[in-house]
Amino acid sequence: MTTEHSVGFEPADKLAQDPETLRRRFWHKIKRVAAHLPFAEDILAAYYCAFDRQTPRHVQVALLGALAYFVLPFDFVPDILPVLGFTDDAAILAAALRMVASNITPAHREAAHAAIQRGLQDEA
Repeated sequence: MTTEHSVGFEPADKLAQDPETLRRRFWHKIKRVAAHLPFAEDILAAYYCAFDRQTPRHVQVALLGALAYFVLPFDFVPDILPVLGFTDDAAILAAALRMVASNITPAHREAAHAAIQRGLQDEA
């Protein structure tokens, strides 16, 4: 069942309810694909916002659903397809980011930038 704060894709919505598994799978995937994603820093900022205790719960839920969709190995457009593979992920994340943009703080963006600069090595 789709709710106001879900991505409407049951596997992603279910994963969003398990934050520790989502964290682990997120870092595994972002390390593997970040170099190929022009929006990697935005994904990281969304991640930091989603797990920030100061972020309102409804914002966390929306971002966790979008991040869960990103980490799933199967989705509407398989990620292994060149160019098109991440378009559905980008669309879901862009929609979530647009909905909650005012909640992504400069601190979240700075943390994302720092993680990229470190090469994502210290994360997980």
